[in-house]
Amino acid sequence: MLYRLRRIPIILALLLAPMLVPWSQAQEPDPAVLPYTVEIAPSGDSSLDASLAAVSQLVALRGSAPTSAGGVIGRAQGDRERLQQALQSEGYWGGSTQVSIAGLPLADPNLPARLEAPAEKPVPIRITVEKGEPYRIRTIAIRATEPRDQPALDAAAARPFGLAPGDVARAEPVLAAERTLLDRLLTAGHPLATMAGRETVVDHGAKTMEIAWRFAPGPVARFAPPQVEGAVRVDADFLRRQAGRITGEAYSPDRLERARRELMALGPFGSVRVRAAERLDAEGRLPTTFTVAERARHALGITAAYETNYGPSVRVYWEHRNLFGGAERLRVEGEVARIGTGGALSEMTYRTGVTYTSPGVFGRDLNLIASIGALRERLEAYDRDAITASLLFERRLSERYTVRAGPTVDLGSSGPPDGKLSPYQIVGVLFGGRYDGTDSLLDPSKGYRLEGSISPSYSIRDAQPFAPTRVTASTYWDVFADRRSILAVRGTIGSLLGADRDSVPRHIRYYAGGGGSVRGFDYQSIGPRDEQGRLTGGASLLETSVEWRQKVWGDIGAVAFVDTGTVGTGSLPDTSNLRVGAGLGLRYYTPIGPIRADVALPVVREPRSSGYGLYVGIGQAF
Repeated sequence: MLYRLRRIPIILALLLAPMLVPWSQAQEPDPAVLPYTVEIAPSGDSSLDASLAAVSQLVALRGSAPTSAGGVIGRAQGDRERLQQALQSEGYWGGSTQVSIAGLPLADPNLPARLEAPAEKPVPIRITVEKGEPYRIRTIAIRATEPRDQPALDAAAARPFGLAPGDVARAEPVLAAERTLLDRLLTAGHPLATMAGRETVVDHGAKTMEIAWRFAPGPVARFAPPQVEGAVRVDADFLRRQAGRITGEAYSPDRLERARRELMALGPFGSVRVRAAERLDAEGRLPTTFTVAERARHALGITAAYETNYGPSVRVYWEHRNLFGGAERLRVEGEVARIGTGGALSEMTYRTGVTYTSPGVFGRDLNLIASIGALRERLEAYDRDAITASLLFERRLSERYTVRAGPTVDLGSSGPPDGKLSPYQIVGVLFGGRYDGTDSLLDPSKGYRLEGSISPSYSIRDAQPFAPTRVTASTYWDVFADRRSILAVRGTIGSLLGADRDSVPRHIRYYAGGGGSVRGFDYQSIGPRDEQGRLTGGASLLETSVEWRQKVWGDIGAVAFVDTGTVGTGSLPDTSNLRVGAGLGLRYYTPIGPIRADVALPVVREPRSSGYGLYVGIGQAF
């Protein structure tokens, strides 16, 4: 140890030696370096000006890579071709550019001598453009390399593809149209489609361009049984069955991407990549290979939340992501909520549960979700002690539509807050479905969602059948088609079918208020009350929300919203007691979704309810 310590000063001296140069020497400028400035004279076309600045090495390197007089001239000479290409890419095929340095044209033989002793530093450089008239597209020809493939190509070009005769002959629309045609061929089931050639003929006299494309669509193909690579702990046969659902289906890039996401959604993988072969197999099918990378089998996490009136809540979970090798997931979690309620342990809410998920049961596209839990709830609307269990089967009918069904059991006791709890035993069958036609899970800008459930149930103790129902729909409009101004609308309706309110336990009844309901009101604070002002719950529910989401600057956005809600004693919603909450919010947009912070006020306060609500989370409110 002493040997090493004695050599530390030597090492530090060697590291610091380059820094021990006299200050005046370190700051002395290199006389060979020639500083300069660059000005691009406005052409009258902002897109062209931006293209010229983007391709110019004089502009890009003026600060980061100082150079000599000869280097400046070399950069200017290299810029001439780049600037000319920028002109042509914007459709100005007859235009020209000039570069002057220190007031002299680039071709002036006196320029090197002038730069040896410039009259001013930094040396001024000016780029001027004579753009002329933009050329336009005269004809577009699209041909297949093989005559038998021409019908497929004609079908791809039958709809507008972003380019037409008369358009300005700019490079970007030409390349975009080429990509559109190729994508249409791929979508039509031609996995080997390629662009075989492009010919452009410029007529300077007529100021026009003729474009001729040649495409090789190749044959229509279906998927061959895929291969899966990279699995270590996940059963290979199980993965081949999961990936093999695409076998025999018509080739589609979207279907291949959906298959990749389905494997990713199983849970054990940190990444899933897919690669299509460059040729078909002997049976004319397209081989594909999925490459998976497994992540840690176990996960331990904790989440925390805060309610304005009831203080913090904490949830802890442990998860096994691949229990038996078939991507089975076991999740154990516990939660303590309403920690701030009076400070007494007996007034807090406790929940614990175990959920087991098994994908691909019975060899089909069917997931088994089994759960059992115990809870002790102490809420403003009711108290409840219970054990719950369910055995649900879930099937994804399409990328957007999912259905589920299965038996449920709820055994326990419930009653008014701080009152006597009455026992109950409820068995039922849950039927539910969800359609998501939006463009984002956490930050939708267009499309709509629809989710609903009905649970025919039977109260064994009271011999009472009933069926709680709930349907929620939301839709989103990108008002100016730029994802900056979004109008979002949501509505929820619920009804207790087959029974009146008083014949079912309190936790089955409907309540409104709080985040995800009517912001500005306390959780479950909206609804019918008894003579003592205590919540009794209702037999129907109606909620609406309207939000204007506006991006303000960069990743910062703002939201204005109005929520309404009512709970009725009959099976149909009663709008005579409609409650309204309004507020403002901030959004910070991240790659995984927006971080949300909303403040809401009730228009008319409920008895014993706070005068505002603060809501923080990830993702939009709905």
